Amino acid sequence: MESRSARDILEFLKARQDEMVSTLERLTNIDSPSTNKELVDHFSDVVAGAWDELGAKVTVFPQEKYGNHFKAQWGAGDEQILLLCHMDTVWGPGEAARRPFRIEGQKAFGPGAYDMKGGIVEALYAVKALSALDLVPSKRVVVLHNSDEEIGSPSSRPIIEEEARKSKAVLVLEPSVRGGALKTWRKGVGMFEVRIKGRSAHAGADYERGVSAAQEAAHQILYLHGLTDLEEGTTVNVGTVQAGTRRNVVAEEAVLGIDLRVKSMAAASRVIPKILNLKPVDPRVSITVEGDLNRPPMERNEKNLALFHLAKAIGAEIGLVLEESGTGGGSDGNFTSALGIPTLDGLGPVGDDAHSPGEYVLLPSLPERAALVAALLLRI
Repeated sequence: MESRSARDILEFLKARQDEMVSTLERLTNIDSPSTNKELVDHFSDVVAGAWDELGAKVTVFPQEKYGNHFKAQWGAGDEQILLLCHMDTVWGPGEAARRPFRIEGQKAFGPGAYDMKGGIVEALYAVKALSALDLVPSKRVVVLHNSDEEIGSPSSRPIIEEEARKSKAVLVLEPSVRGGALKTWRKGVGMFEVRIKGRSAHAGADYERGVSAAQEAAHQILYLHGLTDLEEGTTVNVGTVQAGTRRNVVAEEAVLGIDLRVKSMAAASRVIPKILNLKPVDPRVSITVEGDLNRPPMERNEKNLALFHLAKAIGAEIGLVLEESGTGGGSDGNFTSALGIPTLDGLGPVGDDAHSPGEYVLLPSLPERAALVAALLLRI
């Protein structure tokens, strides 16, 4: 692709920024919470219909518990490029009605506008631009839309990994890092539950007969937080603590909810066994631990960096200064990168405050980032 084509794509999309914003408004004003199959299925039907209008072949993956997933295939070729765009948000039913899409200056606000309905708009318009300008990628484009990313992708992970194994590269249209940087790495995410069992007793009359699960929990919390290594990029956080029934009863049970973040599999291999093999300080206490690494880390490697450098070069041609960065949060790109497939994340719009009522999208970034995605589809 000549650099002229990249500029042509950007100009085509800039002329349609208002149309892109209207599409974002429509999608943002449809609730699609991860935990409500009916609502996310309705949203899925709307997005699938938009792909159908672009001439893409839509394949639905029906689900019983979660919302249906689907992929849209556009173009042809012996190889494919995979785009990942989750449809679910962290916002519950009725949020769009309580806090509908609105524009203030160059910012668009609304539940899920930034994470990640803006990325869906980019994918649609990247393909729309290529089609309108008769720019044909040498590889087929597959856009996978899943409904459960915000809760760990329990049902979509096998589909994501199957499509990734067929792909030359994976582009993840999650939001950018604050300021617009692309993501060449993400931390892996582990989730664990620790159950501590002691013996209840009257805290006044029979204190010495009790075995406090709450006291044991305190020891374990200090130990677990001590596994954090900020220089290595490893954090262990006991985020929830439940213990006891009443203040005058020695706590018989305690439950800890643990979040683990790691930048490398080497770090995961070091820390996870220590979590799974916790030993009680009080020998009268029993401890059981369940959990594992939910998402492997998306490590900063040469394959991911090669995609970033390609994106940076394209950005320079269309006036975008692109930097690389990473984040402690996981995405479906973690799965694809761990398989050894070149993966570039953060190609979604520029904005801020994901998972917050203040989340917003910078409107000029919609055509800019969509043009970048379209050009990547031509260059990869």
